[in-house]
Amino acid sequence: MGDFQRPFFGTQAIGDGLLTARELRLDFARLHRDVFIAKGVGLDALVRAEAAAMWAGEDGILAGLSAAAVYGTKWIDPGARAELFRTGSRGGTRGVLVHGDALEPDEICVAGGWLASTPARTGYDLGRRLPFVRAVETLDALCNATGATPSAIANVAEKHCGARGIVQLREVLTLVDGGAESPPETRTRLALIDGGLPRPSTQIVVRDDGGHVVARCDMGWRRPKVVVEYDGDHHWTEERQRTRDIERYELLTALGWRVVRVSSEQLRLRPHTIALRACDALRQAGARL
Repeated sequence: MGDFQRPFFGTQAIGDGLLTARELRLDFARLHRDVFIAKGVGLDALVRAEAAAMWAGEDGILAGLSAAAVYGTKWIDPGARAELFRTGSRGGTRGVLVHGDALEPDEICVAGGWLASTPARTGYDLGRRLPFVRAVETLDALCNATGATPSAIANVAEKHCGARGIVQLREVLTLVDGGAESPPETRTRLALIDGGLPRPSTQIVVRDDGGHVVARCDMGWRRPKVVVEYDGDHHWTEERQRTRDIERYELLTALGWRVVRVSSEQLRLRPHTIALRACDALRQAGARL
């Protein structure tokens, strides 16, 4: 069991002679019944998922954010409760949300060594249960991590057409794009769409006249050669990053691209201005809107 940085069964560790009962009591944190971890280890979504799966045993199937975590989905709140489907008892425990939905056999798979809802089923559940914008952000990240597609998630929805939240899910799926690499990129894309602009493509590859890749931009429109880049705080505060950005944007400009830069403050306080600025750039590029 190594250095106990992952959840483990306390009775097994004692039985194997790795720990004494006193060491277990003093040096380890109890997550669930007989499930422990070394004190001081940060509890993120993946740790919480593993601990919940161990607590539930063969009766548990990871769901929602926990299933997303074992698929490597980024940007999950580390403090969010673990989620499970249980095939037998519906009883729960502190820190674990147990869902009572019945799963179809093709909605279950093995991920990271644990039973979990498939990526498409996971997207179906998250898309109808999370608040709207958060649902789009999370499905973007899930699709980015797993290669799941909105159409695959929609296929699951077709089998459960009367489920709660299905109307929201269908709207969410019209906006999901697995090319987004962070929640701010998702929110930037939504600001553009909310502003009435055509849906931008994501992760646009820009090549020079010799066909060599010189940049990969967050989102934009290829034909009018307009890109929108979300630049987090480090793009403005770190000198080396700022220098790289200046050189990169000069190169894009030399190749005929217009660049609309978006800061965290603009996205947070004045999201409506993002679409206005992008609209100006598109019109300058000759696009008809």
